[in-house]
Parts: sequence; structure tokens; C-alpha cells
Amino acid sequence: MRHLTKLKTNKMKKLMYSATIAATLLVVACGPSAEEIAKKEAARRDSIAKVTQDSLEVIEAQKQQAIQDSINAANEKARLDSIAAAEEAAKKGGSKAKPKKEEPKKTPGVNQTGVGGRAGGAEQQNKTGAAGRK
Repeated sequence: MRHLTKLKTNKMKKLMYSATIAATLLVVACGPSAEEIAKKEAARRDSIAKVTQDSLEVIEAQKQQAIQDSINAANEKARLDSIAAAEEAAKKGGSKAKPKKEEPKKTPGVNQTGVGGRAGGAEQQNKTGAAGRK
């Protein structure tokens, strides 16, 4: 009888080990494969990249709009200032205000032609050129 009980116990142990191994293999086999995991990761990265790119485009568009709004505001202020100046000039003298002409800035040491670096530079250059030929 003991022998029979021992035999049943051994069969039961083998059956339990086999069932445990089969269950473990079944759980592992039903999970996602490495290829599926890689596809999910690539899709996740692509999604993040798209959202980031869209966000950058929105931010850039907002910057451009802010710049354009600032330019438009400055132009409108300049227009209103010129209208106010013209109205004030009309009240004072009855004539239109003429804008001043800007005179070209003169740089010391440079003549009008820009040759020679000094006033009368062309004459100076001719004297030097003639002396260098002798």
C-alpha cells in the first residue's frame, strides 16, 4: 500500500510540474513579441515628434503674429502722430508742415569724392603719383 501511495504522489508531482511549465509557457507565448513592442515604441515616438512639431509651428506662428501686430501698431501710431502734427500746424500757421530734408553726414578727413582720405585728396594723390614716377 505504501508503494502505491508513493507511486501516486510521484505521478501527481510530475503532473503539477508539467502543468506549471505549460502555464508559464502559455503566459509567455500570449504576450507581445519583440516586433510588436518595437512597433508600439516607434508609433509612440512618432506621435511625440508630431505633437512637438505641431507645437513648434503654433509657437512660431504666434511669434510672427506678435511681430506683425507690433509693426501694425507702430505704423498706426506714426499715422496718428502725423495727422495730429498736420492739424496742429494747420491751426498755427494755416499751411502744411514740410518735412525737413536730412543733410548727408560729413565724416571728418574724407572729401566728397572719398578719394585720398582728406579734403583735396585727388590733388594729393596726383602729387604723390607724380613723385612716385620720377
